[in-house]
Amino acid sequence: MRNMAFSLTAEQIIDGTKTVTRRVGWNFLKSGDRIKAVRKSRGLKRGESLEVLRILEIISVSPEPLSAISQQEVRSEGFPDMTVAQFIDMFCATHANCTADTEVTRIEFIFLKT
Repeated sequence: MRNMAFSLTAEQIIDGTKTVTRRVGWNFLKSGDRIKAVRKSRGLKRGESLEVLRILEIISVSPEPLSAISQQEVRSEGFPDMTVAQFIDMFCATHANCTADTEVTRIEFIFLKT
């Protein structure tokens, strides 16, 4: 089972308010895949271990430009108080060479019992 880091949205994963994520890459996923949602997977210091937040099952995977995100999708991303423009700005600020026109992978998931 692959690990997927949710360092910016760990609390939304823990409380179950995030049911969609957008990634640059990750287009190899398919419906039915299971993923370990972890707080951080890269740059672990000596002695640190993975913190598994939840187990996810992928429902759907589709490519789309980042600019295609709707207000409902921003809420599904775990940001109910953010506007579409704010989400796009935040996403681009945390991903190198990203613009509103960048094609991202929209990944919808459900939480499995742990």
